[in-house]
Amino acid sequence: MYVCGPTVNDVPHVGHAKSQISFDIVRRYLEFSKYSVNYVSNITDIEDKIIKKSNELGISIKELTEKNTSAHIEDYTKLNVLPPTERTFATAFVKEMIELVSTLEKKGYTYVIEGDGVYYDISKFKEYGKLSHQNIADLKSGVRKEANDNKKNHQDFVLWKFSKPDEPKWDSPWGVGRPGWHIECSAMTKSVLGVPFDIHGGGADLIFPHHEDEVAQSEAAYGKFVNYWMHNGMVNVGGTKMSKSLGNFKTIRDLLKEYPAMAIRYFVVSTQYNKPTDFTPQSMEDAKNSYERLKRLVEKLIDDNKTNKTYLEEFTEAMNDDLNTPKALAVLWELVRDEKAEGKFQTIKKIDEVFGLKLFEKDDVSIPSEIKCLAEERLTAKKNKDFKKSDEIREKLKSLGWNIKDSKEGYELEKL
Repeated sequence: MYVCGPTVNDVPHVGHAKSQISFDIVRRYLEFSKYSVNYVSNITDIEDKIIKKSNELGISIKELTEKNTSAHIEDYTKLNVLPPTERTFATAFVKEMIELVSTLEKKGYTYVIEGDGVYYDISKFKEYGKLSHQNIADLKSGVRKEANDNKKNHQDFVLWKFSKPDEPKWDSPWGVGRPGWHIECSAMTKSVLGVPFDIHGGGADLIFPHHEDEVAQSEAAYGKFVNYWMHNGMVNVGGTKMSKSLGNFKTIRDLLKEYPAMAIRYFVVSTQYNKPTDFTPQSMEDAKNSYERLKRLVEKLIDDNKTNKTYLEEFTEAMNDDLNTPKALAVLWELVRDEKAEGKFQTIKKIDEVFGLKLFEKDDVSIPSEIKCLAEERLTAKKNKDFKKSDEIREKLKSLGWNIKDSKEGYELEKL
């Protein structure tokens, strides 16, 4: 499977979190189902947005893309996204991209606009629009051609751009230039996975024109391209499409300052991969509380070395229904609350191989010495039956962001 990765012009945002976690679960569930998965994802390290951002910041493209690539990998790791089997970088496959454009040229699908680039002529590919179910006549209607637009059809897309001064450039049969965005994934998938391959994934915003253009150029060049397309639903923030101009742009790092990483992952799991997701303070708070409650319940379980076939089958049935993670999550909760169920520990462990919520990992929370001192002081007060002082310290701990619970060992502290 191949999943369209990020264009590294900036640090990752919540849209990346949704896509990365969604396809990580697809990959984990295929492996849970005994498939051997070759998971490839790319880094787009050459594109218009990257050139613009490097110029704005006054730094080299290499410096910008390397720094942001590290940020993406670091943040995905925090969200417990497994690394791909192979991570491809667009700039490492320019030779293959040139070969693909040459193939399309030989087959009569291209034309050159002087001073601009090599374009794909969509009128030559009769099935253009089949992935996004768009009627090309409708796409053309009402569109005014710009005076400087020499394209044969409005939706024709660039395969090879002639480089302007100070832009990255490679030699090609058509002149010095750089690849168009759409050609990158087609060349990389063919080179690394071969065609046809099984699953191509990405965000719903990529269906048109990016994936539509991939289909057109890849099928024109290679024939059959992909067996299954999967697209994750779009992300809103507070009911509105996320946008820097609207001031509701959220990076993964913004969210990690407010919520534990696994609470963010739980929130994504609680929505089916292909449905829209709305990050709101209330929905995130609910996810955080639900996750922490689930983790506390799981941590108390004792391993009886059994698995519960009934619950595993229910979980599998839910996941087989177009990866219905909300339904599968409900099965998990039902199992946790079922006091008569056997094999809870091992069954939940199996389910968490798919969800990746680290339910059995101890929280790496360092407790400040001031909090520990207060907790010890409260324990002493309780032993001395000074319940008034004990209650006062409990309230003080709450005001400092900590909850204390009595236990056989004395007490347990948890971050609020």
